[in-house]
Amino acid sequence: MKTLVTGAAGFIGSAVVRKLLARGREVRCMVEPGADRQNLAGLDVELVTGDVRDRTAAMRAMEGCDVLYHLAALYRIWMEDPSLIYEVNVEGTKTMLWAAYRAGARRVIHTSSIAALGLRADGQPSDETTQFNLWDDANAYIRSKWLSERDALRFAAEGLPLTVVCPAFPFGERDIGPTPTGRFVVQALAGRVPAYPDGGFNVVDVLDVAEAHLLAEERGRVGERYLASGHNVTYREFYGLVADVAGVRPPRRGIPGPALEGVAWCLETWANRVSHREPLLTRKAARLASRQMWFDNTKVRTELGLEVTPLRDTIERSVRWFREGGRRA
Repeated sequence: MKTLVTGAAGFIGSAVVRKLLARGREVRCMVEPGADRQNLAGLDVELVTGDVRDRTAAMRAMEGCDVLYHLAALYRIWMEDPSLIYEVNVEGTKTMLWAAYRAGARRVIHTSSIAALGLRADGQPSDETTQFNLWDDANAYIRSKWLSERDALRFAAEGLPLTVVCPAFPFGERDIGPTPTGRFVVQALAGRVPAYPDGGFNVVDVLDVAEAHLLAEERGRVGERYLASGHNVTYREFYGLVADVAGVRPPRRGIPGPALEGVAWCLETWANRVSHREPLLTRKAARLASRQMWFDNTKVRTELGLEVTPLRDTIERSVRWFREGGRRA
């Protein structure tokens, strides 16, 4: 039987595909129409084209597969019409999981996000028990990931052997978009980070995220979620490390939350009224960047045995990839 991977051409998806192939698995990659397939070039996989919102396409993709890794999602901090984010991330998830349920899948791994968790009032890192509480600061992507995870866990409660993986902010090779997180490195390399936010976030190697997915299939408990997170760092520490690795000048000063939100308001207003293109920052993203978005990876390390890559190694590979073969924002 084959393993189906949705979103297989994406940043995390292609890393999962490579991990599966290294374990000797037969892999079918479901790729959305018109998607860039360069991350799958040269790999011994079966490629099928299909939209995760299409029930017929989902059922056909599952034929002959007994395991599903559902990674397909839209990761955007802004869209002029955010309804597409909900259609792909929420409705697409229900469609794919229904197809897996109908096919009698032996195992399903659903890719959620740390966006589906909340932040602790005492400032300590959040873990799998932390309930979502970011209603005021949540954009369409964050809300869609929370909603889709609710649906996934309901499928698990109904008998689908499903486990959830919640990645933090991934970095590494093959971020061809680049993703909003990859742009952190792109902007730093170009010297376009005049100041750093007050807050912090959790950096994880994309290969660690992929490994967490396979470990979740092999050792994870059905109906449980596991945080694929790595290192809690401030933005100052992160940009300082990127600058040190790349040999560029780091941003020298921080920007207070209210000032950052003011800049974001200008960028978002311009996007809404003039450019109609995704801004570098939105008001909600600015508010989150001024907080400590930190997470505890104890569960994924102790239950699944995930080994976390040193932060500097991850940044070195990310910088090298963007300089040698990556795309610019």
